[in-house]
Amino acid sequence: MKILVTGASGYIGKHVINQLINTEHRVIANDFSNPGIDCDNVEYIGKNLFESENPYEDADRPDVCIHLAWKDGFVHNSNAHMEYLSDHYKFVDRMLSAGLKQIVIMGSMHEVGYFEGAIDENTPCNPLSMYGIAKDCLRRSSKLLAEKYNAVWQWIRAYYIYGDDKRGNSIFAKIQQAVENGKTTFPFTTGKNKYDFIHIDTLADMIASVATQKEVNGIINCCSGKPVSLGEQIESYIKENNLNISLEYGAFPDRPYDSPAVWGNDDKIRKILNNK
Repeated sequence: MKILVTGASGYIGKHVINQLINTEHRVIANDFSNPGIDCDNVEYIGKNLFESENPYEDADRPDVCIHLAWKDGFVHNSNAHMEYLSDHYKFVDRMLSAGLKQIVIMGSMHEVGYFEGAIDENTPCNPLSMYGIAKDCLRRSSKLLAEKYNAVWQWIRAYYIYGDDKRGNSIFAKIQQAVENGKTTFPFTTGKNKYDFIHIDTLADMIASVATQKEVNGIINCCSGKPVSLGEQIESYIKENNLNISLEYGAFPDRPYDSPAVWGNDDKIRKILNNK
C-alpha cells in the first residue's frame, strides 16, 4: 500500500511514520518541515497540499491518507481551529473526489465534551472548546463526503496522550519542564479525576493498524479502555522516569467542567489489533 501521512512532523506524525516504516508499505510524508526520517520507503513532500487543486495527484495517488495535520492542537481555544476548518474540508473533498478510496482522520475525545463513563461511537457530542467544535464539524462533514464518494472512512478518536513529552504540552510535559527548571514540587489538584491514558507509541501503532485494514471502520477509539486517576498516572510517570519532584495535592481546586471519570470503549481497536 501507498500511505500518505499529513502532519508528518507533528507530535503524532513522526511516531506513526516510525510504525509504518517497519512494514512493507510505502509512506509519503507531508508537512511544511521535513520529519527527518531517512528511510528508503519514505518519500517527503514539503508542499502545502491544502493549496493544491488536486492533492491526490500531487501525493502520487495514495491508497490511504492518514490525515493528522492540525494547527494549535494543544491550544484548545485558538482561533486557528475555526479559521482552518474549511481548508480541512476542502482537502478531504478534493482527495476523495479525485479517487482516494480510504481516509483515516485524527479526531479527539474533545468532540464529545463533558461526559461521564465510557465513550463509544454512539455517544452524543457536545464539544465545549473551539478545538472540539472544529473536530466535530470535520468528523460529521468528512463522513458525508466518504459516503458520497463511496470511500472507507475511519475516524480515530484519541484520548489523554503522553510520551515524547518535550514535544507536547500536557501535564506530563509541564512536569518535565518543572524538573528541568530545578523545581522539586509541582502544584496539583486532588488528582482524583479518572481519564484514559495512552502512550504516544501505542497510539501510533493503533493508528497504523487502523490504516492498513478496511474491515473495521467508522469512529474508532484508539485508547486503553481503562480509567486511571490523574494522580495515580502522574505518580507512576514520576517514578518510571526517576524524576526528583513530588505532587503538591490540593494546591489547585478541581475544575468543575472536568468529568470525574471518562474513558474510551476499546472494542473496535482490540478487534483490529487481534486480527493483525
